[in-house]
Amino acid sequence: MPTRSLFATQIYTAPLQRRAARAFNGRLMREIHQLRADDAAGRRWSTSNYPGGGFTSYSSASRMHRVSPTFAALERLLAPHLRAFCRDLELDLAHRTLAMTDCWVNIMPAGAVHGLHLHPHATISGTYYVQVPRAAAGLKFEDPRLAYMMAAPPRRARCRPEHRAWVVVPPVAGHLVLFESWLRHEVPPNPARGERVSVSFNYGWF
Repeated sequence: MPTRSLFATQIYTAPLQRRAARAFNGRLMREIHQLRADDAAGRRWSTSNYPGGGFTSYSSASRMHRVSPTFAALERLLAPHLRAFCRDLELDLAHRTLAMTDCWVNIMPAGAVHGLHLHPHATISGTYYVQVPRAAAGLKFEDPRLAYMMAAPPRRARCRPEHRAWVVVPPVAGHLVLFESWLRHEVPPNPARGERVSVSFNYGWF
């Protein structure tokens, strides 16, 4: 073929585990609800910085894997997925290992939104979905080349995902998404009636 694909942007999606996902998510939900009730600082920060009435512990309890056995179990379950993704990316980690540096919770009720952002000072980032109501907002990724497409015509309406400027990965309870931390992403306003609950995390190697 005369046309090649270069500079790939890869995203990893998979179920966290083959069985016992419902019981594990139940444990996580109990701790997440308790955290929201106890975390007054997180509620205050979310009121000012998390539009739509959502809650995040990003500013207040962002290392849950170090304080909770349940979140530490999540870190262990994520480890083989992280290794698989790093192999796909062909990262040279022979002399340095990736470590989970941050782990926080997100609760998005109807109308909550998480604006476009990336994760500075991290290498791999991701999200694990604990509770996903029907029609919940997905994770929307931006083509990292978008700012440089100065005179590019629009793509066809039904072009392949790798040619689109934006791609939405639907959330699925019990599944995770991994991506390189420089990739910008957002969660559009949540149209679902129930709460969309997830755990986000960063890995660093510095």
